Amino acid sequence: MLKEVSIATAVAVAALTSSLAIAADEYNVSSGLTAASAPLALHGVDTVAFISTGNRIEGSAKYSAVHDGVAYYFSTQANLDKFSAAPAQYTPQYGGFCTFGVSVGKKFDGDPRWADVRNGKLYVFLSEDIFNAYQRDPDAAIAKAEANWAGIRSVAATEL
Repeated sequence: MLKEVSIATAVAVAALTSSLAIAADEYNVSSGLTAASAPLALHGVDTVAFISTGNRIEGSAKYSAVHDGVAYYFSTQANLDKFSAAPAQYTPQYGGFCTFGVSVGKKFDGDPRWADVRNGKLYVFLSEDIFNAYQRDPDAAIAKAEANWAGIRSVAATEL
């Protein structure tokens, strides 16, 4: 019984500790924690591979890094090394939330199935319809998202 309580306590402390590292909803992450005791970003897609090749390649827990309290998975050691050397270059814009959502002051899930790499930056979207609407005027959507992000970055998605 003592061992069960200790394990449960350790899990609770790990969850609390990792959640304290991130302000309210600054990053769009999967629920639960990775083996690194951090929530998973970008649905586990290798962000370095995505930005470099434009292809969605699943990452692996074998090659993972935690940045700002968020876990990122990579498909190769080389991609992990690139990310570790310059994480800001490879993290998705707006914490991985939908670019259109941020442009209207909301935080919607950013799904890497619908994404765009522009000027070396990764933008993700809620759905195919939203992505198609964004493609009509991507510069305007990005400009609106840029203007809104500072004001909503640390606000919980449920409060927007």
